[in-house]
Amino acid sequence: MVDQAKSDTLPGDELARIRNKGEVPIVAKATSRDRGIGPFKRLALRSATVIDGTGAPPIGPVDILVEDGRIVSLKKVVGYGAGPSEPADHEINCRGKWVTPGFVDCHAHAGVAYHSANGWVPPVDYVYKLWLAHGVTTVREMGSMNGLGWVIDQRQRSQENTIAAPRLLAYAYFPAVNDMVKTIYTPEQGREWLRKVKERGADGIKFFGAPPAIMEAALDECKKLGLRSGCHHAQMAVTRMNALTTAGWGLTSAEHYYGLPEALYEDRVVQNFPLDYNYTDEYFRFSISGQMFGQAAKPGTRKWEETLEKFLEIGFTFVPTFTIYDANRDLMRARQAYWHKDYTWKSMWDYFTPQRGGHGSYWYRWSTQNEIEWKENYRLWMAFINEYKNRGGRVCAGSDSGFIYQIFGFGYIRELELLQEAGFHPLEAIRAATSQGAALCGIQDEVGTIDVGMRADLLVHEHNPLTDFKLLYGTGAMRFNDATNAVEWHHGLKYTIKDGIIYDTEELLADVRELVKASWESDVPEKYATKIAAE
Repeated sequence: MVDQAKSDTLPGDELARIRNKGEVPIVAKATSRDRGIGPFKRLALRSATVIDGTGAPPIGPVDILVEDGRIVSLKKVVGYGAGPSEPADHEINCRGKWVTPGFVDCHAHAGVAYHSANGWVPPVDYVYKLWLAHGVTTVREMGSMNGLGWVIDQRQRSQENTIAAPRLLAYAYFPAVNDMVKTIYTPEQGREWLRKVKERGADGIKFFGAPPAIMEAALDECKKLGLRSGCHHAQMAVTRMNALTTAGWGLTSAEHYYGLPEALYEDRVVQNFPLDYNYTDEYFRFSISGQMFGQAAKPGTRKWEETLEKFLEIGFTFVPTFTIYDANRDLMRARQAYWHKDYTWKSMWDYFTPQRGGHGSYWYRWSTQNEIEWKENYRLWMAFINEYKNRGGRVCAGSDSGFIYQIFGFGYIRELELLQEAGFHPLEAIRAATSQGAALCGIQDEVGTIDVGMRADLLVHEHNPLTDFKLLYGTGAMRFNDATNAVEWHHGLKYTIKDGIIYDTEELLADVRELVKASWESDVPEKYATKIAAE
Protein backbone atom coordinates (compact mmCIF):
# COMPACT_ATOMS: atom_id res chain seq x y z
CA MET A 1 0.00 0.00 0.00
CA VAL A 2 1.30 3.47 -0.84
CA ASP A 3 1.45 6.26 1.72
CA GLN A 4 -1.92 7.83 2.17
CA ALA A 5 -2.72 11.48 1.51
CA LYS A 6 -2.46 13.80 4.48
CA SER A 7 -5.58 14.34 6.54
CA ASP A 8 -5.77 18.01 5.56
CA THR A 9 -5.93 17.21 1.84
CA LEU A 10 -9.17 18.43 0.25
CA PRO A 11 -11.56 15.76 -1.07
CA GLY A 12 -10.68 15.02 -4.67
CA ASP A 13 -7.02 15.98 -4.27
CA GLU A 14 -5.81 12.79 -2.54
CA LEU A 15 -4.27 11.12 -5.58
CA ALA A 16 -2.66 14.35 -6.75
CA ARG A 17 -1.08 14.82 -3.30
CA ILE A 18 0.72 11.50 -3.72
CA ARG A 19 1.51 11.86 -7.43
CA ASN A 20 2.80 15.42 -7.07
CA LYS A 21 4.97 14.55 -4.06
CA GLY A 22 3.75 17.59 -2.22
CA GLU A 23 1.60 20.68 -2.51
CA VAL A 24 2.64 22.09 -5.91
CA PRO A 25 1.15 20.43 -9.00
CA ILE A 26 3.86 19.09 -11.30
CA VAL A 27 1.89 19.91 -14.46
CA ALA A 28 1.94 23.66 -15.08
CA LYS A 29 -1.50 25.25 -15.52
CA ALA A 30 -2.56 27.27 -18.52
CA THR A 31 -3.20 30.88 -17.56
CA SER A 32 -3.59 32.78 -20.83
CA ARG A 33 -4.70 32.33 -24.43
CA ASP A 34 -2.16 33.00 -27.18
CA ARG A 35 -4.06 31.40 -30.07
CA GLY A 36 -7.54 31.62 -31.56
CA ILE A 37 -9.51 34.47 -33.04
CA GLY A 38 -12.94 35.53 -31.88
CA PRO A 39 -15.49 35.04 -30.63
CA PHE A 40 -17.32 37.17 -33.15
CA LYS A 41 -20.73 38.74 -32.79
CA ARG A 42 -21.69 36.90 -35.97
CA LEU A 43 -19.66 34.16 -37.64
CA ALA A 44 -20.65 32.50 -40.92
CA LEU A 45 -19.43 29.22 -42.37
CA ARG A 46 -20.44 29.38 -46.03
CA SER A 47 -21.41 26.46 -48.30
CA ALA A 48 -20.24 23.63 -46.05
CA THR A 49 -20.94 19.94 -46.45
CA VAL A 50 -22.24 19.04 -43.00
CA ILE A 51 -21.80 15.78 -41.09
CA ASP A 52 -24.04 16.56 -38.13
CA GLY A 53 -22.88 13.92 -35.60
CA THR A 54 -26.16 12.03 -35.36
CA GLY A 55 -25.12 9.34 -37.82
CA ALA A 56 -26.97 11.02 -40.68
CA PRO A 57 -25.11 11.16 -44.00
CA PRO A 58 -23.43 14.37 -45.22
CA ILE A 59 -25.61 17.16 -46.58
CA GLY A 60 -24.63 20.35 -48.36
CA PRO A 61 -23.99 22.98 -49.27
CA VAL A 62 -25.19 24.51 -46.01
CA ASP A 63 -24.53 27.92 -44.48
CA ILE A 64 -24.00 27.88 -40.71
CA LEU A 65 -24.55 31.14 -38.86
CA VAL A 66 -23.14 31.58 -35.36
CA GLU A 67 -23.95 34.39 -32.95
CA ASP A 68 -22.16 34.81 -29.64
CA GLY A 69 -20.81 31.28 -29.76
CA ARG A 70 -24.07 29.49 -30.63
CA ILE A 71 -25.53 28.24 -33.88
CA VAL A 72 -28.53 30.38 -34.80
CA SER A 73 -29.17 29.29 -38.39
CA LEU A 74 -28.59 26.37 -40.75
CA LYS A 75 -29.61 27.21 -44.27
CA LYS A 76 -29.36 24.89 -47.26
CA VAL A 77 -27.78 26.85 -50.10
CA VAL A 78 -29.39 26.80 -53.53
CA GLY A 79 -26.32 26.50 -55.75
CA TYR A 80 -22.70 26.95 -54.68
CA GLY A 81 -21.68 30.46 -53.86
CA ALA A 82 -25.15 31.59 -52.81
CA GLY A 83 -25.40 32.48 -49.16
CA PRO A 84 -27.77 34.02 -46.66
CA SER A 85 -28.44 37.69 -46.87
CA GLU A 86 -27.42 38.26 -43.27
CA PRO A 87 -24.00 39.90 -43.01
CA ALA A 88 -21.31 38.45 -40.73
CA ASP A 89 -18.37 39.91 -38.84
CA HIS A 90 -16.20 37.00 -39.95
CA GLU A 91 -16.67 34.36 -42.64
CA ILE A 92 -15.04 31.04 -43.51
CA ASN A 93 -15.45 29.86 -47.07
CA CYS A 94 -16.34 26.17 -46.66
CA ARG A 95 -17.03 25.40 -50.30
CA GLY A 96 -15.51 22.01 -50.98
CA LYS A 97 -14.96 21.51 -47.24
CA TRP A 98 -16.68 19.37 -44.61
CA VAL A 99 -17.89 20.48 -41.17
CA THR A 100 -18.42 18.14 -38.24
CA PRO A 101 -19.13 18.74 -34.55
CA GLY A 102 -16.11 19.04 -32.28
CA PHE A 103 -14.94 15.75 -30.82
CA VAL A 104 -15.57 14.62 -27.25
CA ASP A 105 -12.74 12.66 -25.61
CA CYS A 106 -14.54 10.62 -22.99
CA HIS A 107 -11.43 9.34 -21.24
CA ALA A 108 -8.46 11.66 -21.01
CA HIS A 109 -5.94 13.19 -18.64
CA ALA A 110 -4.80 16.82 -18.73
CA GLY A 111 -1.13 16.02 -18.31
CA VAL A 112 0.47 13.14 -16.42
CA ALA A 113 2.58 13.74 -13.32
CA TYR A 114 4.06 10.22 -13.67
CA HIS A 115 6.34 11.61 -16.39
CA SER A 116 8.30 13.52 -13.74
CA ALA A 117 10.18 10.26 -13.15
CA ASN A 118 12.04 11.04 -16.36
CA GLY A 119 12.48 14.79 -16.32
CA TRP A 120 10.64 17.98 -17.15
CA VAL A 121 6.88 17.31 -17.37
CA PRO A 122 5.11 19.01 -20.28
CA PRO A 123 2.89 21.96 -19.34
CA VAL A 124 -0.78 21.49 -19.95
CA ASP A 125 -0.60 23.93 -22.88
CA TYR A 126 1.17 21.12 -24.74
CA VAL A 127 -1.76 18.81 -24.03
CA TYR A 128 -4.49 21.34 -24.82
CA LYS A 129 -2.96 22.39 -28.12
CA LEU A 130 -2.57 18.79 -29.27
CA TRP A 131 -6.20 18.13 -28.36
CA LEU A 132 -7.47 21.20 -30.20
CA ALA A 133 -5.22 20.49 -33.19
CA HIS A 134 -6.95 17.11 -33.50
CA GLY A 135 -10.48 18.45 -33.14
CA VAL A 136 -11.08 17.63 -29.47
CA THR A 137 -13.28 20.39 -28.04
CA THR A 138 -14.62 18.59 -24.93
CA VAL A 139 -12.71 16.37 -22.51
CA ARG A 140 -13.94 14.16 -19.67
CA GLU A 141 -10.92 14.45 -17.33
CA MET A 142 -10.95 11.03 -15.71
CA GLY A 143 -9.48 11.06 -12.23
CA SER A 144 -8.31 14.68 -11.96
CA MET A 145 -4.80 13.38 -11.42
CA ASN A 146 -3.46 16.93 -10.98
CA GLY A 147 -6.05 17.53 -8.27
CA LEU A 148 -9.76 18.34 -8.42
CA GLY A 149 -9.04 21.97 -7.54
CA TRP A 150 -6.51 22.17 -10.38
CA VAL A 151 -9.02 20.84 -12.91
CA ILE A 152 -11.83 23.09 -11.64
CA ASP A 153 -9.55 26.10 -12.11
CA GLN A 154 -8.76 25.05 -15.67
CA ARG A 155 -12.43 24.24 -16.35
CA GLN A 156 -13.40 27.78 -15.36
CA ARG A 157 -10.70 29.35 -17.51
CA SER A 158 -11.81 27.22 -20.45
CA GLN A 159 -15.43 28.25 -19.95
CA GLU A 160 -14.33 31.88 -20.02
CA ASN A 161 -12.09 31.15 -23.04
CA THR A 162 -9.16 32.86 -21.36
CA ILE A 163 -7.01 29.83 -22.21
CA ALA A 164 -6.72 27.84 -25.44
CA ALA A 165 -8.27 24.61 -24.20
CA PRO A 166 -11.16 22.24 -24.76
CA ARG A 167 -14.18 22.26 -22.48
CA LEU A 168 -13.26 20.26 -19.37
CA LEU A 169 -15.37 17.99 -17.17
CA ALA A 170 -13.83 17.21 -13.78
CA TYR A 171 -14.11 13.59 -12.60
CA ALA A 172 -12.52 13.04 -9.18
CA TYR A 173 -10.67 9.86 -8.19
CA PHE A 174 -12.56 7.86 -5.53
CA PRO A 175 -9.88 6.93 -2.95
CA ALA A 176 -10.90 3.43 -1.92
CA VAL A 177 -8.36 0.97 -3.36
CA ASN A 178 -5.30 -0.23 -1.47
CA ASP A 179 -2.85 -0.21 -4.37
CA MET A 180 -3.37 3.50 -5.10
CA VAL A 181 -4.64 5.86 -2.38
CA LYS A 182 -7.20 4.76 0.19
CA THR A 183 -8.85 7.11 2.65
CA ILE A 184 -12.40 5.67 2.54
CA TYR A 185 -13.10 2.59 4.65
CA THR A 186 -16.88 2.56 5.17
CA PRO A 187 -19.96 3.19 3.03
CA GLU A 188 -20.86 6.29 5.03
CA GLN A 189 -17.37 7.72 4.63
CA GLY A 190 -17.79 7.20 0.89
CA ARG A 191 -21.14 9.01 0.84
CA GLU A 192 -19.77 11.92 2.86
CA TRP A 193 -16.72 12.21 0.59
CA LEU A 194 -18.98 12.32 -2.47
CA ARG A 195 -21.10 15.07 -0.95
CA LYS A 196 -17.93 17.10 -0.37
CA VAL A 197 -16.54 16.72 -3.91
CA LYS A 198 -19.96 17.61 -5.27
CA GLU A 199 -19.84 20.80 -3.19
CA ARG A 200 -16.38 21.54 -4.60
CA GLY A 201 -17.81 21.32 -8.13
CA ALA A 202 -16.97 17.85 -9.43
CA ASP A 203 -18.86 16.74 -12.54
CA GLY A 204 -18.37 13.04 -11.90
CA ILE A 205 -16.33 10.30 -10.27
CA LYS A 206 -13.60 7.98 -11.54
CA PHE A 207 -13.60 4.61 -9.77
CA PHE A 208 -10.96 1.89 -9.80
CA GLY A 209 -13.09 -0.32 -7.59
CA ALA A 210 -13.74 -0.52 -3.86
CA PRO A 211 -15.04 -3.10 -1.39
CA PRO A 212 -18.52 -4.02 -2.72
CA ALA A 213 -20.52 -2.44 0.11
CA ILE A 214 -18.64 0.84 -0.34
CA MET A 215 -18.93 0.74 -4.12
CA GLU A 216 -22.67 0.05 -4.09
CA ALA A 217 -23.29 2.84 -1.57
CA ALA A 218 -21.09 5.24 -3.53
CA LEU A 219 -22.94 4.61 -6.79
CA ASP A 220 -26.25 5.08 -4.99
CA GLU A 221 -25.00 8.41 -3.62
CA CYS A 222 -23.75 9.44 -7.07
CA LYS A 223 -27.27 9.00 -8.42
CA LYS A 224 -28.72 11.09 -5.59
CA LEU A 225 -26.17 13.86 -6.17
CA GLY A 226 -26.35 13.84 -9.95
CA LEU A 227 -22.70 12.78 -10.30
CA ARG A 228 -21.86 10.66 -13.35
CA SER A 229 -19.36 7.87 -12.98
CA GLY A 230 -16.85 5.76 -14.84
CA CYS A 231 -14.88 2.77 -13.61
CA HIS A 232 -11.61 1.14 -14.53
CA HIS A 233 -12.41 -2.25 -13.01
CA ALA A 234 -8.91 -2.94 -11.74
CA GLN A 235 -7.78 -6.55 -11.48
CA MET A 236 -7.35 -6.20 -7.72
CA ALA A 237 -11.07 -5.50 -7.32
CA VAL A 238 -12.84 -7.14 -10.25
CA THR A 239 -13.38 -10.62 -8.75
CA ARG A 240 -15.83 -9.06 -6.30
CA MET A 241 -17.72 -7.02 -8.89
CA ASN A 242 -17.44 -7.06 -12.64
CA ALA A 243 -18.76 -4.46 -15.07
CA LEU A 244 -22.24 -5.99 -15.12
CA THR A 245 -22.43 -5.88 -11.32
CA THR A 246 -21.54 -2.19 -11.13
CA ALA A 247 -23.76 -1.36 -14.11
CA GLY A 248 -26.65 -2.79 -12.11
CA TRP A 249 -25.69 -0.57 -9.19
CA GLY A 250 -25.87 2.54 -11.34
CA LEU A 251 -22.39 3.00 -12.83
CA THR A 252 -22.56 5.28 -15.89
CA SER A 253 -19.75 3.77 -17.97
CA ALA A 254 -17.06 1.09 -18.01
CA GLU A 255 -13.61 2.28 -19.07
CA HIS A 256 -11.19 0.17 -21.13
CA TYR A 257 -12.03 -3.56 -21.15
CA TYR A 258 -11.56 -4.58 -17.52
CA GLY A 259 -14.67 -6.09 -15.97
CA LEU A 260 -16.25 -7.02 -19.30
CA PRO A 261 -14.57 -10.40 -19.93
CA GLU A 262 -15.20 -11.27 -16.27
CA ALA A 263 -18.91 -10.63 -16.89
CA LEU A 264 -18.65 -13.14 -19.75
CA TYR A 265 -16.97 -15.90 -17.73
CA GLU A 266 -19.08 -19.05 -17.56
CA ASP A 267 -16.68 -21.69 -16.21
CA ARG A 268 -14.63 -19.57 -13.79
CA VAL A 269 -14.75 -16.50 -11.58
CA VAL A 270 -11.04 -15.69 -11.54
CA GLN A 271 -8.91 -15.35 -14.66
CA ASN A 272 -6.43 -18.20 -15.13
CA PHE A 273 -3.48 -16.31 -13.68
CA PRO A 274 -0.01 -17.91 -13.79
CA LEU A 275 0.86 -19.14 -10.34
CA ASP A 276 3.88 -16.83 -10.13
CA TYR A 277 1.82 -13.76 -11.19
CA ASN A 278 2.41 -10.48 -9.38
CA TYR A 279 0.17 -7.50 -10.17
CA THR A 280 2.93 -5.07 -9.25
CA ASP A 281 5.02 -6.38 -12.15
CA GLU A 282 3.72 -4.34 -15.08
CA TYR A 283 4.76 -6.97 -17.61
CA PHE A 284 2.61 -9.57 -15.83
CA ARG A 285 -0.24 -7.10 -15.44
CA PHE A 286 -0.51 -6.28 -19.14
CA SER A 287 0.70 -9.43 -20.86
CA ILE A 288 -1.72 -11.66 -18.95
CA SER A 289 -4.55 -9.19 -19.57
CA GLY A 290 -4.24 -10.14 -23.23
CA GLN A 291 -5.66 -13.57 -22.37
CA MET A 292 -8.87 -12.35 -20.73
CA PHE A 293 -11.40 -12.60 -23.57
CA GLY A 294 -9.94 -15.93 -24.66
CA GLN A 295 -11.20 -17.39 -21.37
CA ALA A 296 -14.69 -15.86 -21.70
CA ALA A 297 -17.85 -16.91 -23.51
CA LYS A 298 -17.48 -16.69 -27.28
CA PRO A 299 -19.59 -14.54 -29.63
CA GLY A 300 -23.02 -15.98 -30.28
CA THR A 301 -23.09 -18.29 -27.27
CA ARG A 302 -25.94 -18.17 -24.79
CA LYS A 303 -23.82 -16.49 -22.09
CA TRP A 304 -22.54 -13.89 -24.58
CA GLU A 305 -26.09 -13.08 -25.73
CA GLU A 306 -27.45 -12.89 -22.18
CA THR A 307 -24.69 -10.54 -21.10
CA LEU A 308 -25.25 -8.26 -24.08
CA GLU A 309 -28.95 -8.05 -23.37
CA LYS A 310 -28.43 -7.30 -19.68
CA PHE A 311 -26.15 -4.36 -20.44
CA LEU A 312 -28.63 -3.11 -23.03
CA GLU A 313 -31.53 -3.36 -20.59
CA ILE A 314 -29.62 -1.26 -18.07
CA GLY A 315 -28.77 1.33 -20.72
CA PHE A 316 -25.06 1.11 -20.01
CA THR A 317 -22.18 2.86 -21.83
CA PHE A 318 -18.81 1.50 -22.87
CA VAL A 319 -15.73 3.67 -23.40
CA PRO A 320 -13.34 1.03 -24.76
CA THR A 321 -10.22 3.18 -25.33
CA PHE A 322 -8.94 0.63 -27.85
CA THR A 323 -6.11 3.03 -28.65
CA ILE A 324 -4.29 2.90 -25.33
CA TYR A 325 -3.52 -0.84 -25.63
CA ASP A 326 -2.85 -0.78 -29.37
CA ALA A 327 0.93 -1.10 -28.88
CA ASN A 328 0.34 -4.54 -27.34
CA ARG A 329 -0.65 -5.83 -30.79
CA ASP A 330 2.37 -4.36 -32.60
CA LEU A 331 4.95 -2.69 -30.41
CA MET A 332 7.23 -1.73 -33.28
CA ARG A 333 4.44 0.11 -35.09
CA ALA A 334 3.56 2.13 -31.99
CA ARG A 335 7.19 3.03 -31.28
CA GLN A 336 7.85 4.10 -34.86
CA ALA A 337 4.74 6.23 -35.42
CA TYR A 338 5.33 9.24 -37.69
CA TRP A 339 4.56 11.80 -35.03
CA HIS A 340 6.99 10.86 -32.27
CA LYS A 341 9.92 12.82 -33.74
CA ASP A 342 8.19 16.20 -33.68
CA TYR A 343 5.37 15.84 -31.16
CA THR A 344 6.41 13.49 -28.35
CA TRP A 345 7.84 15.20 -25.29
CA LYS A 346 11.24 13.95 -24.13
CA SER A 347 10.21 12.94 -20.61
CA MET A 348 7.19 11.14 -22.08
CA TRP A 349 9.33 9.24 -24.55
CA ASP A 350 11.78 8.29 -21.81
CA TYR A 351 8.88 7.25 -19.59
CA PHE A 352 7.42 5.01 -22.30
CA THR A 353 10.76 3.22 -22.62
CA PRO A 354 10.97 0.05 -20.46
CA GLN A 355 11.61 0.87 -16.81
CA ARG A 356 10.72 -0.73 -13.52
CA GLY A 357 8.04 1.13 -11.62
CA GLY A 358 6.71 3.07 -14.60
CA HIS A 359 3.01 2.50 -15.20
CA GLY A 360 2.61 1.16 -18.75
CA SER A 361 6.40 0.99 -19.29
CA TYR A 362 6.36 -2.80 -19.26
CA TRP A 363 8.25 -3.81 -22.40
CA TYR A 364 10.78 -5.91 -20.49
CA ARG A 365 10.39 -8.99 -22.70
CA TRP A 366 7.45 -8.33 -25.03
CA SER A 367 7.20 -11.23 -27.46
CA THR A 368 5.55 -12.45 -30.62
CA GLN A 369 3.32 -14.61 -28.43
CA ASN A 370 2.22 -11.59 -26.40
CA GLU A 371 1.22 -9.78 -29.60
CA ILE A 372 -0.66 -12.80 -30.97
CA GLU A 373 -2.64 -13.08 -27.73
CA TRP A 374 -3.47 -9.38 -27.77
CA LYS A 375 -4.60 -9.51 -31.41
CA GLU A 376 -7.04 -12.27 -30.49
CA ASN A 377 -8.09 -10.32 -27.40
CA TYR A 378 -8.94 -7.36 -29.64
CA ARG A 379 -10.87 -9.52 -32.10
CA LEU A 380 -13.20 -10.76 -29.35
CA TRP A 381 -13.39 -7.43 -27.53
CA MET A 382 -14.22 -5.56 -30.72
CA ALA A 383 -16.87 -8.11 -31.64
CA PHE A 384 -18.71 -7.44 -28.37
CA ILE A 385 -18.43 -3.65 -28.61
CA ASN A 386 -19.57 -3.59 -32.24
CA GLU A 387 -22.54 -5.85 -31.55
CA TYR A 388 -23.47 -3.74 -28.53
CA LYS A 389 -23.52 -0.68 -30.78
CA ASN A 390 -25.50 -2.54 -33.44
CA ARG A 391 -28.23 -3.37 -30.90
CA GLY A 392 -28.58 0.22 -29.75
CA GLY A 393 -26.03 0.40 -26.95
CA ARG A 394 -23.96 3.53 -26.43
CA VAL A 395 -20.25 3.36 -27.23
CA CYS A 396 -18.07 6.46 -26.92
CA ALA A 397 -14.59 7.45 -28.05
CA GLY A 398 -11.86 7.96 -25.46
CA SER A 399 -8.09 7.98 -25.68
CA ASP A 400 -6.40 7.77 -22.23
CA SER A 401 -3.25 9.12 -23.91
CA GLY A 402 -0.04 9.80 -22.02
CA PHE A 403 0.93 6.16 -21.63
CA ILE A 404 2.06 3.17 -23.74
CA TYR A 405 3.40 5.19 -26.72
CA GLN A 406 0.14 7.09 -27.20
CA ILE A 407 0.29 10.87 -27.12
CA PHE A 408 -2.46 13.42 -26.80
CA GLY A 409 -4.59 14.14 -29.88
CA PHE A 410 -2.90 11.54 -32.05
CA GLY A 411 -4.18 8.79 -29.74
CA TYR A 412 -7.73 10.07 -30.10
CA ILE A 413 -7.63 9.86 -33.90
CA ARG A 414 -6.24 6.34 -33.59
CA GLU A 415 -9.34 5.50 -31.54
CA LEU A 416 -11.54 6.47 -34.51
CA GLU A 417 -9.50 4.15 -36.73
CA LEU A 418 -9.91 1.33 -34.23
CA LEU A 419 -13.65 1.84 -33.94
CA GLN A 420 -13.79 1.47 -37.72
CA GLU A 421 -11.68 -1.69 -37.45
CA ALA A 422 -14.18 -3.00 -34.89
CA GLY A 423 -16.93 -2.72 -37.52
CA PHE A 424 -18.21 0.84 -37.09
CA HIS A 425 -19.11 2.67 -40.27
CA PRO A 426 -17.11 5.94 -40.33
CA LEU A 427 -20.38 7.79 -39.67
CA GLU A 428 -20.88 5.61 -36.59
CA ALA A 429 -17.33 6.35 -35.43
CA ILE A 430 -17.98 10.09 -35.80
CA ARG A 431 -21.25 9.62 -33.92
CA ALA A 432 -19.37 7.87 -31.08
CA ALA A 433 -16.94 10.79 -31.02
CA THR A 434 -19.61 13.50 -30.96
CA SER A 435 -23.27 13.02 -30.07
CA GLN A 436 -22.75 9.79 -28.12
CA GLY A 437 -19.90 11.28 -26.10
CA ALA A 438 -21.94 14.38 -25.35
CA ALA A 439 -24.86 12.23 -24.17
CA LEU A 440 -22.61 10.23 -21.86
CA CYS A 441 -21.40 13.49 -20.31
CA GLY A 442 -24.95 14.84 -20.00
CA ILE A 443 -24.25 17.85 -22.23
CA GLN A 444 -26.08 16.67 -25.36
CA ASP A 445 -28.19 19.83 -25.37
CA GLU A 446 -25.03 21.93 -25.63
CA VAL A 447 -22.53 20.09 -27.84
CA GLY A 448 -22.12 16.96 -29.96
CA THR A 449 -24.39 17.78 -32.90
CA ILE A 450 -24.74 20.56 -35.44
CA ASP A 451 -28.13 22.16 -34.92
CA VAL A 452 -29.72 25.47 -34.07
CA GLY A 453 -29.20 26.38 -30.43
CA MET A 454 -26.08 24.28 -29.98
CA ARG A 455 -22.72 25.72 -29.01
CA ALA A 456 -20.48 26.43 -31.97
CA ASP A 457 -18.03 23.57 -31.43
CA LEU A 458 -17.26 22.86 -35.08
CA LEU A 459 -14.46 21.34 -37.14
CA VAL A 460 -13.66 22.50 -40.67
CA HIS A 461 -12.07 19.75 -42.78
CA GLU A 462 -10.21 20.23 -46.06
CA HIS A 463 -10.95 16.61 -47.02
CA ASN A 464 -13.87 14.32 -46.30
CA PRO A 465 -12.93 12.68 -42.97
CA LEU A 466 -15.18 9.69 -43.69
CA THR A 467 -12.85 8.57 -46.49
CA ASP A 468 -9.81 8.17 -44.24
CA PHE A 469 -9.38 9.02 -40.57
CA LYS A 470 -5.62 9.27 -41.15
CA LEU A 471 -6.35 12.67 -42.67
CA LEU A 472 -7.13 13.88 -39.15
CA TYR A 473 -3.66 13.20 -37.75
CA GLY A 474 -1.52 16.26 -37.19
CA THR A 475 1.05 14.68 -39.49
CA GLY A 476 -1.63 14.09 -42.15
CA ALA A 477 -1.98 11.15 -44.52
CA MET A 478 0.58 10.19 -47.13
CA ARG A 479 -0.60 10.52 -50.73
CA PHE A 480 1.09 10.24 -54.15
CA ASN A 481 0.66 13.01 -56.74
CA ASP A 482 0.82 11.52 -60.23
CA ALA A 483 1.18 14.96 -61.81
CA THR A 484 4.33 15.81 -59.86
CA ASN A 485 5.53 12.22 -59.32
CA ALA A 486 6.01 13.06 -55.64
CA VAL A 487 4.70 12.11 -52.22
CA GLU A 488 2.47 14.64 -50.46
CA TRP A 489 1.06 14.80 -46.95
CA HIS A 490 -2.61 15.75 -46.94
CA HIS A 491 -3.88 17.40 -43.75
CA GLY A 492 -7.62 17.18 -43.25
CA LEU A 493 -8.44 19.39 -40.28
CA LYS A 494 -8.05 23.10 -41.03
CA TYR A 495 -9.88 24.82 -38.17
CA THR A 496 -11.10 23.77 -34.74
CA ILE A 497 -13.86 26.05 -33.49
CA LYS A 498 -14.80 25.99 -29.81
CA ASP A 499 -17.51 28.34 -28.50
CA GLY A 500 -17.17 30.26 -31.76
CA ILE A 501 -13.42 30.85 -31.29
CA ILE A 502 -11.45 29.76 -34.35
CA TYR A 503 -8.16 27.91 -33.90
CA ASP A 504 -5.88 27.35 -36.88
CA THR A 505 -4.62 23.79 -36.40
CA GLU A 506 -1.27 24.42 -38.11
CA GLU A 507 -0.53 27.28 -35.72
CA LEU A 508 -1.30 25.00 -32.78
CA LEU A 509 0.91 22.24 -34.16
CA ALA A 510 3.75 24.68 -34.81
CA ASP A 511 3.59 25.79 -31.17
CA VAL A 512 3.76 22.17 -30.03
CA ARG A 513 6.74 21.43 -32.25
CA GLU A 514 8.64 24.32 -30.70
CA LEU A 515 7.82 23.18 -27.18
CA VAL A 516 8.84 19.61 -27.94
CA LYS A 517 12.11 20.77 -29.47
CA ALA A 518 12.84 22.73 -26.29
CA SER A 519 12.10 19.65 -24.17
CA TRP A 520 14.79 17.70 -26.00
CA GLU A 521 17.25 20.58 -25.70
CA SER A 522 16.45 21.07 -21.98
CA ASP A 523 15.69 24.72 -22.59
CA VAL A 524 12.75 25.23 -20.24
CA PRO A 525 10.72 28.37 -21.06
CA GLU A 526 10.42 30.45 -17.89
CA LYS A 527 6.62 30.58 -17.96
CA TYR A 528 6.45 26.78 -17.89
CA ALA A 529 9.02 26.19 -15.17
CA THR A 530 7.26 24.66 -12.16
CA LYS A 531 8.97 24.00 -8.86
CA ILE A 532 8.32 20.47 -7.62
CA ALA A 533 7.86 20.36 -3.87
CA ALA A 534 10.12 18.01 -1.93
CA GLU A 535 8.66 14.62 -1.20
